[in-house]
Amino acid sequence: MHLKDRALATAAMAASLAQPALAQAGVSLYGQVDAFVGSTRAAGGERSPILGAGGMQTSYWGMRGTEELGDGLKAIFDLNGFYRVDMGRSGRSDTDGFLTRSAYAGLQSSQYGTVRLGRNTTPYFLSTILFNPLVDSYQFGPSIFHTYKTASDGRVFDPGIVGDSGWSNSVVYSSPTAGGLTVNLIYAFGEQPGSTGQNKWGGNLTYFAGGFAATAAFQQVGFNTVPGDVTTPAALTGFDKQTAAQLGVSYDFGVAKLFGQAQYILTAVNGAQGDIRHANGQVGVSIPVGAGNVLTSYAYGSTRNDVAGMGRHSAAVAYDYNLSKRTDLYVAYFYDRLTGQPHAETIGAGMRHRF
Repeated sequence: MHLKDRALATAAMAASLAQPALAQAGVSLYGQVDAFVGSTRAAGGERSPILGAGGMQTSYWGMRGTEELGDGLKAIFDLNGFYRVDMGRSGRSDTDGFLTRSAYAGLQSSQYGTVRLGRNTTPYFLSTILFNPLVDSYQFGPSIFHTYKTASDGRVFDPGIVGDSGWSNSVVYSSPTAGGLTVNLIYAFGEQPGSTGQNKWGGNLTYFAGGFAATAAFQQVGFNTVPGDVTTPAALTGFDKQTAAQLGVSYDFGVAKLFGQAQYILTAVNGAQGDIRHANGQVGVSIPVGAGNVLTSYAYGSTRNDVAGMGRHSAAVAYDYNLSKRTDLYVAYFYDRLTGQPHAETIGAGMRHRF
């Protein structure tokens, strides 16, 4: 047998051995691609045309799998990363890691619940995205802007949620669902010798019963320095810790699904301007129209320190049209204004495909 023929035979044998192993382990590749064209304008700035990534949702890809261990117990894993389809780059930014959406191994029991070890999506983030009509749109979603994006009017700086939507070095426990109720708990290690206080912990409750759903979420983030995922302004000099709490409800009437959220975030700062206190609420509706849904959302927030305060109005309207179960087209408009400042806005039309 020639060398080339031997190589082909070896490759074929390897493929035949790998396929049953993958099938037995239940490994699958999954993700979604989302891109849009439109324009954006910062407060007081000029309009800029864009071809953007992740209009309705940030694009991601991943590989996950399970193995049946018997007696209702499974081994599970998930390796999942963000990417930017407009530039063909990995991560949400050039400083993002390779698998920052999730990267964990764990055990799942039908009787006792699930434990995951690694980098995990926080329960707080899940409560945020499940109870507003634009879910986790970082381009058009008022709930995301008021929760995870910074804002400043020159007097008050609002850092939003500190610590990202996923936590590294974390342990998550999710209870079995009983009567529509599920409990999710998370703890992330500070991994600093001699210090147990620079950690993160939180959790949520979710309840689903027919058309009604509700959630309550809480988290606390502690650091001894300003974390690297926050642009360091003078307002955060002496940053100590942040606590956040959120309530959410929704009801699906069939002809329309209503959403409501309320949130309070306290960022403790040992500085001249004092603690940063953020409160906001969001209302929204999803209305089936044709093969898609009209999505509208409005959020108002107030942020104060010991010196000054500012208000924030954000609103969005979108139409999401389903071409199939996995592919949709959308058009969306987002409006954002700080009290006393010119408004910012983003307009776009895009496509999302799940695989």
